[in-house]
Amino acid sequence: MKRGAIEECFRRFQAANADPRTELEYGSTFQLLIAVMLSAQATDRSVNLATRQFFPRHGTPQGILALGEAGLTDFIRTIGLYKTKARNVIRTCELLLERHDGEVPDRREDLEALPGVGRKTANVVLNTAFHQPTMAVDTHIFRVANRTGIAPGKNVLEVERALLRRVPKAYLLNAHHWLILHGRYVCVARKPKCPQCPINDLCEYPHKTRPDG
Repeated sequence: MKRGAIEECFRRFQAANADPRTELEYGSTFQLLIAVMLSAQATDRSVNLATRQFFPRHGTPQGILALGEAGLTDFIRTIGLYKTKARNVIRTCELLLERHDGEVPDRREDLEALPGVGRKTANVVLNTAFHQPTMAVDTHIFRVANRTGIAPGKNVLEVERALLRRVPKAYLLNAHHWLILHGRYVCVARKPKCPQCPINDLCEYPHKTRPDG
C-alpha cells in the first residue's frame, strides 16, 4: 500500500474513533501490566472477569504478594496458562518492589527483564501507560498489516518495524489500538467484514468478501 493510502487509512480510523483505548480494565499502570501479562493467549473479556475479582482489594504489588501464588491462582484459573502466569506475576511483583520501589519502569530493558514480560507486553505498557509510539503486534495486527498491505512482514518483528516506518507520525501513538480493534471486529480471521470496512477501497486484500457472502 502506498504512503498516501496508508495515511488515508489512519485518517479514517481517527475520524471514527479519536481516542482509542485498550479493552483491558485497569486502574493503575501496575494493573495494566498485570492485565496484559494475563492476556497472553486469552481474551480481554476473560482477563477482565478475573481481575475484577482481585484488583479492587489486591491491585498493588504488595496486595498480590499478600495473596500468594496459590491465592492468585484461584482468581485466574479460568485464564489459559494460569499456573505459569501466576508464578510470573508473583515474581514480577517481587522484582518491582526490589528494583523499582514498586513502580512499573518506563524503559523496555527493565520491563523485559520481568518474568512473563516479552516484547509485545512491554510495547503495550510503553504505549498505553507511558505514551511512547511503540507497536505491539499481536495476531490481529499481524493479520491486518499483511492482509491490507499496510505493512507486510513474515513475522511479528518485521511487521512491527514496517509499521513504525510506514505509519505517519501523526497517527503512530494510537495506531496499535486502531489496528487491534479493526482486526478484532472488522478484519476478522475467517470471514472479514469487507462490506462494512471503512478502508475497503484502500485495502489490497485480493479476496474481499461481498454482502451476499
